[in-house]
Amino acid sequence: MKSRPSFSVIICSIEALKFARICECYTHLLSDYHHEIIGIHDATSLAEAYNRGIAQSTGDILIFSHDDILILDPDFADKIAQRLTNHDLLGFVGTDKLITATWFGAGQPHLHGVIAHCKPGNRHLALDVFGVHDWPMAEDIQAVDGFCMATTRALAVDIGFDAINFDGFHLYDIDFSYSAFLAGYRLGVCFDIPIIHESSGNFDYRHLQYAERFILKHVEQLGHTPAESIKGDSPGRGAMFQDHKALLQAWRPDLFKRATIAMNRPENL
Repeated sequence: MKSRPSFSVIICSIEALKFARICECYTHLLSDYHHEIIGIHDATSLAEAYNRGIAQSTGDILIFSHDDILILDPDFADKIAQRLTNHDLLGFVGTDKLITATWFGAGQPHLHGVIAHCKPGNRHLALDVFGVHDWPMAEDIQAVDGFCMATTRALAVDIGFDAINFDGFHLYDIDFSYSAFLAGYRLGVCFDIPIIHESSGNFDYRHLQYAERFILKHVEQLGHTPAESIKGDSPGRGAMFQDHKALLQAWRPDLFKRATIAMNRPENL
């Protein structure tokens, strides 16, 4: 990779206002780097859209991004560029032990990351800490959530997205990142880049349909997981904040590490 890499941001969006807002965010964050923003507005699936974006892109670093996030770190580009010299794929929440079709299925202490959420109509920001050990990032990750993923061009071209099995809007991210892990690529989760996501996921019946496809695809790796070891939710520690300034003041390694210790403490203590 060049000393000063270029970025391609690939965004699938059908809402003009959201797309304009996220474009403004990335334009500001990547202003010191050569970059392009590729919008896909007629996708049949996220996998199909991202594959189309890969084909159109020219950057050394590719970012696959939802249109409903806000990145609050002015050093975002520098951190991603530096870390992708030693890693191949970066996310912001994920797991070091994938045992089912959700990144949080193995529960603690295998979950890593921090993310803030703000659902439409909610007056508060929710901060969720899933696990923070070695600041500023976790190593040896097996799968990450797809609201924002940054990767090298080599990985994106080599792995691609499975648009046949995942022809909708679920599991494209877990399959992409887990496939990269299985192929020997190095994955990490960043803790020190504050992001607000205007969603907390949608685990409806369609998610279950794609979860079945994911399990069948990776049955050799996941088929021996005992049902009792799979957690049904995403265990973490949460807090509510009035605004982004209060959120940023709380985005500190000492607080996150204390929360991680607390959630991993044996229940009988």
